[in-house]
Amino acid sequence: MLEFKKLGEKQITKIITILDREEELNCGLPGGGLLHIEPRLPYMVVSRSVKKRKHLQRIVINEASYLLIGNKDFKKYQKLIIAISDVLSSKYKSFLILEIFLSKKERTSFKVKGPEDILPAFLKTLNDALNNLALEIPIKNVTSTIKNTTKRQPAGKASLLTIDKAKQCGALLVGLEVPLIFYDNEGEFYPVFFRKFKDALIDCIHKSIFQFIRVQTSCGVQSYLSLGRSSLKDKVFEVDRELSKIESSYKFLWLISPSNIFHIKKTFFESGYNKILKYHYRLLPIDPDILKRKLYNLKIEEIDDPAMSHLFRQKREELDLQISMLSERGTSMFFHHSIRLYNGIEPSLYETAKTILSHLSEEIENDNNPTMDALEFSAYARKEFAFFKAQDSQFKSKIHLRKDVNIMMVNQGELYIPADYKAYRIEAKALIQHELGTHVLTYYNGSKQPLKQLATGLTDYDILQEGVAVMSEYLSDGLTVNRLRVLAGRVIAGKALIDGGDFKEIFNLLFTKYGFSKENAFNITSRIMQGGGFLKDIIYLKGLIKLQEYLVGGGNYELLFAGKFGFNHIHIIRELIERNVLHTGILKPSYLYDELYEEKLTQIKNGIPIYKMAKKLTSISNSA
Repeated sequence: MLEFKKLGEKQITKIITILDREEELNCGLPGGGLLHIEPRLPYMVVSRSVKKRKHLQRIVINEASYLLIGNKDFKKYQKLIIAISDVLSSKYKSFLILEIFLSKKERTSFKVKGPEDILPAFLKTLNDALNNLALEIPIKNVTSTIKNTTKRQPAGKASLLTIDKAKQCGALLVGLEVPLIFYDNEGEFYPVFFRKFKDALIDCIHKSIFQFIRVQTSCGVQSYLSLGRSSLKDKVFEVDRELSKIESSYKFLWLISPSNIFHIKKTFFESGYNKILKYHYRLLPIDPDILKRKLYNLKIEEIDDPAMSHLFRQKREELDLQISMLSERGTSMFFHHSIRLYNGIEPSLYETAKTILSHLSEEIENDNNPTMDALEFSAYARKEFAFFKAQDSQFKSKIHLRKDVNIMMVNQGELYIPADYKAYRIEAKALIQHELGTHVLTYYNGSKQPLKQLATGLTDYDILQEGVAVMSEYLSDGLTVNRLRVLAGRVIAGKALIDGGDFKEIFNLLFTKYGFSKENAFNITSRIMQGGGFLKDIIYLKGLIKLQEYLVGGGNYELLFAGKFGFNHIHIIRELIERNVLHTGILKPSYLYDELYEEKLTQIKNGIPIYKMAKKLTSISNSA
């Protein structure tokens, strides 16, 4: 950052030179002033430094283009504003100066002060958005009015520039008087309410500025979402690093899976489905109390970027819940937290699961469908790794063959395979795309983003991740009847667990009523019972259903490879990409280049029923 202790012609000339070169401008100014302007933006949000009630300034200094006026040399600041207006209005035909300031006494009414005859679209958009604030935040009686006046500054203060001077330098000056809505009658500050208010107000401002840009300028901004800052503050990266460090200090799925699963299975089968050994878990590598202390020492409240603040607060709550669950493995509290973590089972999800099982019967294994063991599968996985490395020479990952895991999993971008793992050879491609083409790929793409959370995963990322992973099985032409039945069976098992079923009852339900093989019935049941009751497995079918809804609604599929995030983050990820904070991802899965990909994606967008997505093993074999 440049630092100017005074603001004379020399300093103003240097600022204008940087703007002329279309470079990002970031500098400190006399009296505690700040100036930040990113390239190709024909507007500037302005606020004046005040001794008390500085919270409104937090909104301003997180804009992509702003000026915080210091508490001295006001006339020189006026000259700076004129110079900036001259150069940027010449580039973009017009230049907007929006001054934001607090009302001295008004508590619920905004006042938009500007030339209603010259800027009808901008003023109306801003006014309408402010009048609708009550829909965004819990507050009543919020109103906004447009005041057509030449006095667009705070009461008792000099104007930033006269109307005539504004015309001469191609600028349009608008004032926004903000009510004292986030203070009580005694002047006490409401911090939690302010956070919601701030985010909603910034959204209103950006929507109206976009209208100004679209109507009055030659700037090529395509969406109001791109008006946020493209350069994030150091505090954002600091919190992002610390959250990632906390999450990386433990392997959640690894620590809640039983270390003695093979003995549990052997004993259960040998006893005629009666004896269930107690689950044993690995020792915790962390102290939950210390980890939670670190978690809540993070000053997320100091982050004013609405998108990043929202993401980090959500993530802190999720990590808090996970850490509690690690302390409660094997107890009923673990199960109750699991319901909260994965949001339970909706009636529509349960009905879809039953529909799948009513239409599809489990296929019997036979010699015509040869299997692939763990060693062969790991060799096949390395070929996909080679495909990734061809796209980015920096790519690397590892494959682990373990006797103490009961399922194939990806953890922190590395593949874990049970030592006794077997899969149908004709299903291998689908499994590779599920684990590597989704989980490993999005971990790597996320690790190449400026935000580490996109590698470890934003809050609720699992549902979208598993939805994409199962969709990849379908798009690579390998989603089998038995596989889809297992996903449905997991929902049935989850519902039975919520209804009070124990291990034997859930196993018998799957084995007897729904016709699962003893192997599949055990695997579904043992997974749903780990930790004391773990509902993660319901999200595979839930994610597939939600992903189809997203695609039917016109959603972009390849956007989902940018990292690990949830359905409720897609609009934020899109915004951050438009702001050039994030990119769309380095690696692409190999099935995107298959001949059948576009045809199958079209089927999904046309709303093919879920149960019709499955293929019989014989049909896969014949088409292979």
